[in-house]
Amino acid sequence: QLQLVESGGGLVQPGGSLRLSCAASGFTLDYYAISWFRQAPGKEREGVSCITRSGRVTNYANSVKGRFIISRDNAKNTTYLQMNSLKPEDTAVYYCAAKEATFGCDYNDMNYWGKGTLVTVSS
Repeated sequence: QLQLVESGGGLVQPGGSLRLSCAASGFTLDYYAISWFRQAPGKEREGVSCITRSGRVTNYANSVKGRFIISRDNAKNTTYLQMNSLKPEDTAVYYCAAKEATFGCDYNDMNYWGKGTLVTVSS
């Protein structure tokens, strides 16, 4: 009933770009802060980026800062992660997650999770 669905993953060459989408259904996304996570093979899940309800504040992990851009379109009930200058180490399953919030964003206590989309960066 309440779910997030990621899309846009796939195979891309190093230096290339992908745009991931996270579409919400069953709830209105504008009441939620959104975070993107990733889990690479053999590694722990890590927070990548997050965005506040309004979209006015964003945060990025140091590993992706300057390369990734998070955004949201509340009218479309969708959040995006634009990934540029991709590196092989960006290869991972990427997840979006939502948390009901009044302000701020982080990577803790998320209420809803998508099932993930695989991004593979390889030549």
